[in-house]
Amino acid sequence: MLKGHPCRLVEITTSKTGKHGHAKASITGIDVFTAKKYEDSCPTSHSIDAPFVTRKEYQLLDIGSDGFVTLLLEDGSTKEDLKFADNEEDQKLKGKLEEVLGTGKDIIVGTMVAMGHEKIIDFRELAN
Repeated sequence: MLKGHPCRLVEITTSKTGKHGHAKASITGIDVFTAKKYEDSCPTSHSIDAPFVTRKEYQLLDIGSDGFVTLLLEDGSTKEDLKFADNEEDQKLKGKLEEVLGTGKDIIVGTMVAMGHEKIIDFRELAN
């Protein structure tokens, strides 16, 4: 967690102990949902919170023109509150999903859930 955002750490550097203080760690991370870069600095003797990230899978039913997806839950109801972001990575995944969905194949999407946010991260085709 960097500045309250769940991040994937990409760089950690440490500085030596100063005359009156602790050694410091400079941490750089990429937000797992928005791909925004965050940086933080803290003493190496302190702890940093780690987000609890889970993975869920749903069957994809439809992708709307507004970017919202319709997913089938285990109990037979639908979930329609996930939307693809406007970044390049999400739009590329959306394009691949639309292409496979157009062939009529069943698709299972994998989502990442953390801190009240959810994002589609991958998919697989079901064998018919």
